[in-house]
Formats: sequence, C-alpha cells, structure tokens
Amino acid sequence: MSITHQADPVKRARLRWRARRGLLENDLIVTRFLDAHEASLTDEEVDAFSRLMDLADNELMDLLLARKEPSGDVDLPHIHALLVRIRAA
Repeated sequence: MSITHQADPVKRARLRWRARRGLLENDLIVTRFLDAHEASLTDEEVDAFSRLMDLADNELMDLLLARKEPSGDVDLPHIHALLVRIRAA
C-alpha cells in the first residue's frame, strides 16, 4: 500500500516545489491556493494539481484565469473541479 500525499512530508514538499512557475502570475495564484488548501487536498486533487503543473506556463495561465477550459489530456472531471477551487482562492 502506498503512502498518501497528506501522510508523506516528502511528497508534500515535492508538490510545493513543482508549483514554482516561470510566470510570476501563475506562481502567485498557485502558491496562494496551496497556502490555503494544501493540508486538505485529497489524493485525487493532488493528481489533478500535478497534471496542471505539467502544462506550459501560458496554457496554465489561461486555465487559471478562465480564459480557456481544459482540453485533451487535462479534460477530466477532477481537474475541472480543482480549477474551480483554485479560481476561487
């Protein structure tokens, strides 16, 4: 059985590190969200967050600012749900 994200401080630190972005605007939005909600993220939300962090900065910015909605590999219900939470943070 694998250790969940919330129970593993190394996994939590890795998620925080991946959240560092090249665009300051992305960095501010994502950091603000993690500061407020990291401790309560479910494993499904961590998966959604990780998938978002795999995107290029400009694509991520468009999603965070609701200029676009997820498509392709990130057009998944748990990603849409997480974006709603991030946009509200």
